[in-house]
Amino acid sequence: MNDTFDREKVVDCMFDPVTSSILAELEDGEKTCSFLAEKASIPESEVLERMSYLIEHKFIEKKTDGETILSANSEKLTSIVESSENFDQTISSLEKMDSYLN
Repeated sequence: MNDTFDREKVVDCMFDPVTSSILAELEDGEKTCSFLAEKASIPESEVLERMSYLIEHKFIEKKTDGETILSANSEKLTSIVESSENFDQTISSLEKMDSYLN
């Protein structure tokens, strides 16, 4: 089954400063939602809210076994950034984020 999603929305999620810091934590492997919330200084509910679109479309895997654990589908996330049709949008998003930081 082909998963349909809004590529621009995924890119926006990925480059949001808080969400990107959460994704960076997931680069090393799965983490508990409580750990991610503490690192981002936000409640667990907000972590799940910010990641909901990525979870819905399997960019992030969510497991609940007593505690909620998130892990990144790195291959799928990378494919969004590297896709040629999205490359210009990604560069534009990076430039926009850079302008906010400077």
